[in-house]
Amino acid sequence: MTALLLNKFSDSECRKLCHAVVDGVCGRKQPQREDYSAICSLEEWLDLNKFLAKLFCLAAGGHSSDEEVLAALSDAKHKDILLSVLKARRQELSRALLDKTTSISSAVLSDFDWQLKLALSSDKISSLQTPLLSLSLDVRENGALRPVTMEMTRDELNTLISSLEAANKVRYKTQQSRFIQPVFLYLSKWRRIGLEDELIKLNGCR
Repeated sequence: MTALLLNKFSDSECRKLCHAVVDGVCGRKQPQREDYSAICSLEEWLDLNKFLAKLFCLAAGGHSSDEEVLAALSDAKHKDILLSVLKARRQELSRALLDKTTSISSAVLSDFDWQLKLALSSDKISSLQTPLLSLSLDVRENGALRPVTMEMTRDELNTLISSLEAANKVRYKTQQSRFIQPVFLYLSKWRRIGLEDELIKLNGCR
């Protein structure tokens, strides 16, 4: 069993290897074969690296509990060391996995801004003053920023917030969308801290 290969490593060697594997998953320098050539063969080295990377990714991605990690290690030594490395770097691993998934999409939200304004009708200017939210998004696509602007009424805004809330629930389950989170958090905050009051004030301008 691949996990039992860890029994060949001392405590310090195991800890060093685990951190190096995590570094590799996070896009930094990967563990070097020559550093452990006296401990295991090339085939064992490749199998162990693949096993540890998969183990850390599954645990950090929320697909394996600590108990399942321990079960996967079977009778291998250094279980406590692996768990301590996982706990110390779980957030870092989660961010790296999320970034890798997000990078699959060519469009990522870079920044956004918003303002409230009134839409006036020329023929019924005295009776129609509709409050609108103007939302400006800066979307980075293929290295270039692309502006996206939309205007929404209160009902349309509430529909958008509800849609983002539903998408955010999926995001927490899958951890696959960084684009949704910033907009969702702020739009929800607008609703909670008084966007309705601002719209009511604008309605009072009629």
